[in-house]
Amino acid sequence: MAKFGRSKQSEDITSKPYTMSTFAVQVVMTVVALVFLFPLFVILNYSFKTKKELYLTSPLKLPDSLQWANYEAALKKLNLTTTFTNTFIYTAISVLLLALLCGVTAWAISRGKGKFFKFSFVYFVIGILIPFQALFLPIYTIGYKMHLTNTRYGIIFMYVATGISFGVFLMNSFMSTVPLELEEAARIDGCSVVKTYFVIVFPLLKPAFATLIIMQAFQIWNDYLLASLYVSKKGLKTLTVAIQSLFSAQASDYTTAMAAIVVSVLPISILFLSLQKYFIKGMTVGAVKG
Repeated sequence: MAKFGRSKQSEDITSKPYTMSTFAVQVVMTVVALVFLFPLFVILNYSFKTKKELYLTSPLKLPDSLQWANYEAALKKLNLTTTFTNTFIYTAISVLLLALLCGVTAWAISRGKGKFFKFSFVYFVIGILIPFQALFLPIYTIGYKMHLTNTRYGIIFMYVATGISFGVFLMNSFMSTVPLELEEAARIDGCSVVKTYFVIVFPLLKPAFATLIIMQAFQIWNDYLLASLYVSKKGLKTLTVAIQSLFSAQASDYTTAMAAIVVSVLPISILFLSLQKYFIKGMTVGAVKG
């Protein structure tokens, strides 16, 4: 009887009527997906075309033959070994530092009861409201006087400084998902503050950290403004700065540039696909709790 009851219930769930509202939602979501996919298709399509096909054919027309030479030219013009390494170093170290600092800071703020912790939270929220693009002049002045320009640690420091406000705000919204009873039980068992955070709290915040890592990695990997402001040496340039050099007023090699864009988005796309499960879970938890 129990088995029959379970199967009957599952049949009732799976046999819900296909309503017009469900169909309408699916149509709308399909249209939205196509709108977002269209520019990606155009970029990928152009990356395999010749220069003649680029100017004389429709963006939707497929190339007569795949021009892999565009990718070879992109790898050479981008100086991929140097620019990819630089971008990876800046992104990986900055995201790692942001994850460590934002997690610890948000945990301290959410568990603290004094006015200092409340003021700290407001301070970080104010930091979100002021975009760093509006503070380029003081940012560059401070970096220049501290000898941080044209250095790897300088641009990493600036990425951390400009991203920590949002990171703390994001992580603080997830702290309510961690039961206080677990932390209190850990303290009773003799766990130190450091051990409590890394053994009890940290594993429960995997979706939050995945959300933070993906969002900050996207921003840093694709950043052009801060990278172009702080780096002028050729050996320290990033992928986005190198791609911009392919677009000029005198001569623009769009097919090579499109191939370079495809190459640049592959690593960050792989990161998103790897953490997609945790990212979706984190966004859902944040929406429910927030």
